[in-house]
Amino acid sequence: MDLRPDARLHRDQRRLSFVSTLDREILALMREVTERVILPRYRNLAAHDIEDKGGNDPVTIADRESEALLREGLARIADLPVVGEEGCHADPEERRHLSGACWIVDPIDGTRNYANGKPPFGILIARAEGGLAQSGWIFDCLTGRFCAAHLGGGAFVDGTRIAARETGELPPVAAISLVFMDPAKRAATMEHICPQYRLTDIPYCAAEQYPRLALGINDVSLFERTLAWDHAAGALWLNEAGGRAARPDGSPYRVDGDVYGGLIGAASPALWDGMAARLAAMPQP
Repeated sequence: MDLRPDARLHRDQRRLSFVSTLDREILALMREVTERVILPRYRNLAAHDIEDKGGNDPVTIADRESEALLREGLARIADLPVVGEEGCHADPEERRHLSGACWIVDPIDGTRNYANGKPPFGILIARAEGGLAQSGWIFDCLTGRFCAAHLGGGAFVDGTRIAARETGELPPVAAISLVFMDPAKRAATMEHICPQYRLTDIPYCAAEQYPRLALGINDVSLFERTLAWDHAAGALWLNEAGGRAARPDGSPYRVDGDVYGGLIGAASPALWDGMAARLAAMPQP
């Protein structure tokens, strides 16, 4: 490999050109799907347009139409297998692609909010390889906020590079998801973890929760269920912003890992360390 300075500069310029082009293509696709499918059906869903996939997990006709268009658009950008939330519900074998090169798609993140006619909700797309996210994109369908990150390349909001910041509040502000914990773990978390923080609402939308962790709104979040389409883009984006998203034992989040392995997201490594230490000291149910 030629490592002369002029060769490195030329290589980096080509890489930045590719990344910016890719971001533009992904943003255009997200906007197209939002304008063609998601917003026209927002607050216009009939009862038969909403179903329950089980466990109070709703899906709408817009989720399915959005995923179909995203699959078509991503195939035009790069011909990789797509692992989508609705595709995996129909065929769980689709998850096998998570260990290789693939696209990961949540066609409407925050479906519960969307189906009830309220924000927040968005689109999540990630590109992964070898079980690790390489790029991630988060789009807020109502505000148009576009978050992008590439492994080793930083995190951006609407094209501006950002650095994660804490709220500065004491105790720190935490959004703790208890939804998928078993009753014993939920009780232990409420007794030993929750009192150490100022609790705030859970938006039921990773496309909103991850930006809150970097933009000075929330300090730390605790997730129990860690599906790839919910967390691949956001975890990468938060890490690239200088915050930290990792398993409670410190291991990196893998898109092909345990769905219920737990995940801590924090605005800074120090805040992450604080939550991890409290979890480690918590009596096991």
